[in-house]
Amino acid sequence: MSSNATQPESIAGHDIDRSTLPLLLTLGLGVFAGALDLGVLSPALPALARDFGVLTGDLAWVFTLYLLVNVASIAIASTLADRYGRRVVYVSCVTLFALGSLLAVLAPNYDVFLIARGLQALGAGGIFPVATAAIADVVPKERRGAALGLVAATWGIAAIVGPTFGGLVTHFVSWRWIFAFNFPLALVVIYLARRHVPRNAPRVRGPLDVVGLVLLCAGLLLVMDGLTTARVIIAAIGALLLVAFVAAERSAKNPIVPMRLFTEPQLAKTYLLEITIGILEGSLFFIPTVVVGAQGLSYAAAGLVAALGALMFVVVIPISGRALDRVGSRNVLLVGTILTEIGLAIFAIGFASLPLTLLSMVVAGCGFGALLGAPTRYIITNETSERTRSTAVGLLSQALIVGQILGGSLAGGVIGLAKSESAGYRNAYLGFCAVALVALVISATLKSRAAERREPLEEAA
Repeated sequence: MSSNATQPESIAGHDIDRSTLPLLLTLGLGVFAGALDLGVLSPALPALARDFGVLTGDLAWVFTLYLLVNVASIAIASTLADRYGRRVVYVSCVTLFALGSLLAVLAPNYDVFLIARGLQALGAGGIFPVATAAIADVVPKERRGAALGLVAATWGIAAIVGPTFGGLVTHFVSWRWIFAFNFPLALVVIYLARRHVPRNAPRVRGPLDVVGLVLLCAGLLLVMDGLTTARVIIAAIGALLLVAFVAAERSAKNPIVPMRLFTEPQLAKTYLLEITIGILEGSLFFIPTVVVGAQGLSYAAAGLVAALGALMFVVVIPISGRALDRVGSRNVLLVGTILTEIGLAIFAIGFASLPLTLLSMVVAGCGFGALLGAPTRYIITNETSERTRSTAVGLLSQALIVGQILGGSLAGGVIGLAKSESAGYRNAYLGFCAVALVALVISATLKSRAAERREPLEEAA
């Protein structure tokens, strides 16, 4: 483990201790595998529908199911990682992801394929939060931002590589071979994880809070399902289960979610901010549709426009990670929200113009690179002790997913209510600008760099 007492040799330009590189490589590959699976399937959907005889409307379950199971997976994996150690849970998550990928390759029908997607999501959901917690356990605070930024950059690379890789494989071979790539990659990650991911469990083992875990997972699943399918009753039942979960956690001897995570102002504001960031991320999903409708671009050209924003995202993530160690999370988030606000405003008024659209992608892409890279995870890992860190980061991932679903619902609803598509596009992105303003206000209320550098208080045993 790295020590603050010595001055380790760093990687040029990254302020990373060389001794942590094997760990970062291992975690980065795992995050890349999980993130790649989100976008790689998009261009393959028509071929998948043809092979399985599935109606276009039913294809939504490919992503909806993946998202719903991810929510439950994050809660389970994060909790177990705090009790039984990062390595065993990380390896288990990657193994489940590999088995799901193998089943997807062999799936004889759509129902089995959906089961495979659920198994993939069960593994992938725990990879990022457990990886983040492992970095925070090993990398000293003064270099943690750069480390988190480098690992998060693999997520951005996957966002660029995924659709292109999926399209090429589907065109020249078969959509099934998209998932075949995951299996050897997972084997490499498992081998490296057994060598480099810390084995020790940061928390003394106690009885697992089964009641809390069931209430949390069931509540989140029902809320997400209700939001996704617009079934208010289902979402309301889920909300009631979450209320019961909070009540149960207050009296639990070994709660899976310590209530301190919501009573500390810095943590509570960070979770709220992550929801708004997720809403803003929802704006990215509609970019190709808008430019195709407004400018008459081909789907390939529209994909390249969206890829420009993703490219800026990848370029900025490592820079924002290093900036965290120098200027603090508040300043990085302020810059990110301002750039996102400006970029979305340019798009809202200029989506019919290709030059303005490209400008908006560059500006907003830089903003999203600062927001989605590492700053909120940097805050969470700094403000929580080792014993609850994985759980805290897992909740952050869940907050992002909630925001993504809200963002997609917001845009779809606004566009559908407008008198014309053009008015709907403009209103939707002006709405996203309003959300960016809320994120800016929340960011401005976070701790200063000086206050952030102080060690967080340890929780009572």
